[in-house]
Amino acid sequence: MGENLHEGHRQRVRARFLAEGLDAFEDHQVLELLLFYSIPYRDTNELAHRLIKEFGSLANVLEADPRELCRRHGVKENTAVLLSLLPQLARRYFKDKWGGKPELNSSSKAGEYAVSLFIGRSYEAFYVVCLDAQNRVNYAALVQEGTINEAAVYPRLVVEAALRHQANCVILAHNHPGGTRRPSEADIQVTKKIVTALGSIGVHVADHIIVAGEGYYSFAENGLI
Repeated sequence: MGENLHEGHRQRVRARFLAEGLDAFEDHQVLELLLFYSIPYRDTNELAHRLIKEFGSLANVLEADPRELCRRHGVKENTAVLLSLLPQLARRYFKDKWGGKPELNSSSKAGEYAVSLFIGRSYEAFYVVCLDAQNRVNYAALVQEGTINEAAVYPRLVVEAALRHQANCVILAHNHPGGTRRPSEADIQVTKKIVTALGSIGVHVADHIIVAGEGYYSFAENGLI
């Protein structure tokens, strides 16, 4: 009897999603629906509420370390993998939407492209977006990853990426997880070092984009490059 009621609830939630999409769902209802597909025979509503309460938001739950989810919350590996897969899947989805060789011929396009590179990243990372002579993307090279507020970027790695991917010019991009999008003094200084290093091999730095959440800061738009 209880199992039939439980399955009836799941069917109603799925039917609502098919009819309305996720826009009208609360965050805990979105998470509850996701958990249907890794926890088949338990009420997932209570777990969804508990996870969001502890982590503070749906986004924080999805960005949590899967090993931490298993260790602290008793979820199985399948559930932890499903949840942590979603931000990375979203990043792949938006990258694919840009197509194979998008043309980044303005700071606004460069900023939008950079934002898509950092979806779901809760730690600092640094990209070198290598462009051809028509400002089309040859390759977006991830040259450095680090913990929050700590990503040591070495000009040598940037130069190697530019040479490897035959860049005519590059756009630098890094993120400030949970912070301001404005550059720090360290950001400005490392940009100058990279500009000098790439200039020595004839590669122009078109812009440096700092991403914070869904927003970005362009060095080129603000006269810093």
